[in-house]
Amino acid sequence: MAQSAPVPTRCCIAGGGPAGMMLGVLLARAGIDVTVLEKHADFLRDFRGDTVHPSTLDLMHELGWLESFLRRPHQEVRELGGYVDDERVIVADFTHLPTRCRYIALMPQWDFLDFLAERGRRYPTFHLQMEAEVVDLLIEEGEVRGVAARTPKGTLEVRAPLTIGADGRGSVVRERAGLRVEDIGAPIDVLWMRLSRRADDPEHTFAYVRAGHVLAMLERGEYWQCAFVIPKGGYDELRRQGLETLQRTIATMVPFLRERAAELASWDQVKLLTVKIDRLREWSRSGLLCIGDAAHAMSPLGGVGINLAVQDAVAAANLLCEPLRRGGVTEGDLRAVQRRRELVTRATQRAQAFMQERVLTRVLGGGGMGTLPRLGVRLLRGVPYLRRIPAWLIGVGVRPEHVRTPDAFS
Repeated sequence: MAQSAPVPTRCCIAGGGPAGMMLGVLLARAGIDVTVLEKHADFLRDFRGDTVHPSTLDLMHELGWLESFLRRPHQEVRELGGYVDDERVIVADFTHLPTRCRYIALMPQWDFLDFLAERGRRYPTFHLQMEAEVVDLLIEEGEVRGVAARTPKGTLEVRAPLTIGADGRGSVVRERAGLRVEDIGAPIDVLWMRLSRRADDPEHTFAYVRAGHVLAMLERGEYWQCAFVIPKGGYDELRRQGLETLQRTIATMVPFLRERAAELASWDQVKLLTVKIDRLREWSRSGLLCIGDAAHAMSPLGGVGINLAVQDAVAAANLLCEPLRRGGVTEGDLRAVQRRRELVTRATQRAQAFMQERVLTRVLGGGGMGTLPRLGVRLLRGVPYLRRIPAWLIGVGVRPEHVRTPDAFS
């Protein structure tokens, strides 16, 4: 395979997901030369997180992009609710948040990433290369100096004083860097599938906790995106029982889907998401920083992963912009990003682990929700004001970031 001449840049970003694209655009907007490498030919990949929370919408407003962003296809979710057995409960009410948009925008992630790519291309310092899969790091005298990537035209070397690992939970960058991963553990996996939606269906987002099963549903216009929770490693057993078992379970849990459960005609229509919760002990080494899922894989609970990744990117841009402008990023600069974001990561993962162990594992094991979660359900039903607390935690978070980087082209 041919090898092209090395490409120099100030910052090389491995991975064109939410963290990588947002950081690339912010640095390019500040006049810093950035190269983003994305291994796929496009962003059209199904079963990705697509909840854009109020904190992220606030960032779009701060950048002056919100109006254009909301022209993209999306649905607006002002409440998160569901059914525990036959009892309906509203868990989070976003309408009271002190944010620009008091709702979650459900937008396919490819639209979100396409939007960021379109914004990035407005800056001469932004370079996005698709079909460029990072396979190794360039390390000289113990310092990361860039990456080697596989492309259809051969091997590409991108050399940079700063490399960002934003290549997801299976990060090649963090593995090649030898960064240690702390596995928090996750007792669940998730099956993703689509079922058609009709005009007279209920609106928006629901979760069903019933008969030893958990099913979440996101309205996607013409169809429901469904997430069926199973015990960790339980996929093979479910397949052994047959697709009809899954169809009957869904029909029992959600009566209005009774006829449509048969739309699942093949296991090819059911995608397994292996849930992981982990984090790096150290997010960086000389010349390298990991952010987003590469630094901390999150559970899909609450749909917060994409927004934490974006917040990581904003914090990294805020803290590293000036050092990059001056010509050098120190290890202390990189560690500052972890210090800024680690508390948020740990708090969120701790909450997710609690919900998985205390609620989901018990329900899937047939033991019900337990006393404490059921008390929480009663309080949320009886005291509507309390719904603002989970709305804040999900929609805004422990430490929301704000754009501090300049626009060098305004």
